[in-house]
Amino acid sequence: MRVVVLGAAAGGGVPQWNCNCPICRTARDELPELRATQASIAVSADGNDWFLVNASPDLRQQVIGTPQLHPKADQLRHSPIAGVILTNGEVDAVAGLLSLREGWSFSIYAHQRVLDILKSNSIFNVLDEKRVRREPIEFGRPFEPKLADGTPSGLELLPFAVPGKRAWYLENETDAGPGDESGDTLGLRIADKRSGEHLYFLAACAAFTPDLRQRLQGAPLVFFDGTLWRDDELIAAGLGTKTGQRMGHMAMSGPDGAMAALADLGIGRKIFLHINNSNPVLLPDSEERHAAERAGWQIPFDGMEITI
Repeated sequence: MRVVVLGAAAGGGVPQWNCNCPICRTARDELPELRATQASIAVSADGNDWFLVNASPDLRQQVIGTPQLHPKADQLRHSPIAGVILTNGEVDAVAGLLSLREGWSFSIYAHQRVLDILKSNSIFNVLDEKRVRREPIEFGRPFEPKLADGTPSGLELLPFAVPGKRAWYLENETDAGPGDESGDTLGLRIADKRSGEHLYFLAACAAFTPDLRQRLQGAPLVFFDGTLWRDDELIAAGLGTKTGQRMGHMAMSGPDGAMAALADLGIGRKIFLHINNSNPVLLPDSEERHAAERAGWQIPFDGMEITI
């Protein structure tokens, strides 16, 4: 199974368009290698047909920058993208669907709650449902996504509930914080049916539960929510008014953070994803980066490819 990191950053990417924080300024003016698009990965069982996990607003740029996703040279219209699996209904995860409107057949897989969000917004009608199928997925029910011609993909995906929250544009005054059963936030176990190799994908996670601990024990590869280094990071930097918990994200550091939670699970490879522009772990020489690497974590870059 092959995996390509299409984007490693949280919402807005790095640098964000209107942000002059130290990290954005450094990425814009001094270290272009720090630049990153919004979080998504592509997975394939055969290296020819690919499925995207989330469709970020940067999808067009990501496809152009990823040769594995280019059309075949001998065809006028073609894409190796066979489907998109959505793990939530945030703008960061769904806006890129609008870049896939040029008449190519593929499938969208998502919890019914997220499919309802798409259906309620007429702008997504540019994706003709006769050509772009919308397939509901359920917690605890594995499925094999299909290629455009209906043949099996060779992948098996198992969606499961992750503590999280509804998309911010759907919030109201009654939303006090994270929940975990509505379908707003999914984790995925993605496996190669032939080899049995698998990975876990959790781009958002508000709390580490006993269920997650059991699932991730001994996993070969885990992509995990790396939005913030500390819970009050945005407030301390003057960039926002919400904590990570209020936004549905665990911090990386601290006794209740991701590094501590996943420290003793025997995971083969741990990669933070969905990293916010405020997070000092992005800076290669920072103490935070060194601490994450000492704890066995990798900070990915756009275009990074992994074979498992």
